[in-house]
Amino acid sequence: MQNDDLTDADYEALSNLRYTLRRFMDFSASAAQLEGLPAQQHQALLAIRGHRGAEAMTIGALAERLLIAPHSATELVSRLVAAGYVSRNADPADKRKQTLALTGKAEGVLKRLTAAHLTEIKELAPRLIDILRGLHPDL
Repeated sequence: MQNDDLTDADYEALSNLRYTLRRFMDFSASAAQLEGLPAQQHQALLAIRGHRGAEAMTIGALAERLLIAPHSATELVSRLVAAGYVSRNADPADKRKQTLALTGKAEGVLKRLTAAHLTEIKELAPRLIDILRGLHPDL
């Protein structure tokens, strides 16, 4: 699409998409806060739990997944370990790497948060689908 081809409907759809995504992110941050977690810690727990790679989740992989610097991921993991949400172990194949795993405490919190998030997504889905179809009618 050329810049000259943009319509008022394109601007409206993009605005509505950003608004709906922000509403979801606000919901997510509030739900995490109710569980006693900052939003970034919730995102880290979800990234660790959702990891399906051939290798175990590492601090480097977590940094990539969260789009943060490796040193920031190290600090985040240290906070999660101190709070009892994550265990950190030396990788047996490469002692320079540390693998990450959720604790039982984290599993319980994450289960509640995930259920709440899936409910919210089901409520937002029709709106998001309408917005995306407005941006891409072939969907």
